[in-house]
Amino acid sequence: MGALERLELGRYAGVVVALIVVAAALTITQSTFLTWDNMKNIIGANSVILILALGATFVVITAGIDLSTASLMTACSMMLAIAFKSGWGLVPAVLLALAFGAAGGFGNGFLIAKAKISFLAVTLGALSIWQSFALVVQEGQTVSVFSDKAFGPIHNLVTNSIGPIPLLLIFDIILLLLAGGLLRYTTFGRSLFAIGSNEEAARLSGINVSAILIGVYTIAGLAAGLACLVSVGRLTAGSPTPDPNLLLTVLAAVLIGGTSFSGGVGGVFGTVIGVIFLGVVQNGLTLSNVSSFWQGIVSGSILIIAVGLGVLRDRGWSLRRARGASAAVTEGPVR
Repeated sequence: MGALERLELGRYAGVVVALIVVAAALTITQSTFLTWDNMKNIIGANSVILILALGATFVVITAGIDLSTASLMTACSMMLAIAFKSGWGLVPAVLLALAFGAAGGFGNGFLIAKAKISFLAVTLGALSIWQSFALVVQEGQTVSVFSDKAFGPIHNLVTNSIGPIPLLLIFDIILLLLAGGLLRYTTFGRSLFAIGSNEEAARLSGINVSAILIGVYTIAGLAAGLACLVSVGRLTAGSPTPDPNLLLTVLAAVLIGGTSFSGGVGGVFGTVIGVIFLGVVQNGLTLSNVSSFWQGIVSGSILIIAVGLGVLRDRGWSLRRARGASAAVTEGPVR
């Protein structure tokens, strides 16, 4: 195992240990925790979070944050539901939702990369825009698609299985492999790490930073479009009000999984571990009959701890690197 692989493993080793401890405690205290039905509940409840977190990982690696992804997903859900109610077929309706999400992400990326507006200002503004859009487009009404025939395949994707394996799990794994391959084995993916580490150095090395950033936010928007398929499939409706904890949970999963908020370090495998950890914690709270009012407190606390540990980890790594360089200077060249 090379130094890079050891460093990456070290970034999410802590959450793996925490996941094992929490799972062991729940196995002892909750008899239904390890049942396959409960595992399927965890998969279904966290699939939207996973998809959004995969897109968010790309953004955070470039040292940015997309605050609009959850509200954009809500807007995409409304567009998908309206398309079905208007008699659109499956393929056109799905393409509309995906295109809508990608266009929203592209707009964010263009304003950030070309207009040089802060990603916080752009995505915070977009968050408000898409929240209002989702409410305005149907005057705040939920759009039910339960009886629409074209919606059937999406509902089947979310609810059906191949043997004991949920189709949704297969869908999630495919997206994970695609995201991981794009991030690890392509020039585009390697450019993200270069931009996150030092944007100016990446520009001087010949990387088209503007194009990459636009692409990254477009991917995050596309993830919102994909996530809306699962959301509408589970709810059998397009809801104009987003889950108030969704964005927080997505960002917490990315940061807990070892992707540094300062950019240049991270990966989708760690993000998956972060999603699983938060999903197990939430499932444990539900099984333990803890009030849902506490879930936001738990997610927020975990996010603060994750960011704090990330800062300490980055400082420790920088300190070790500085000490190594100092020792090399002190010893002088080997003769």
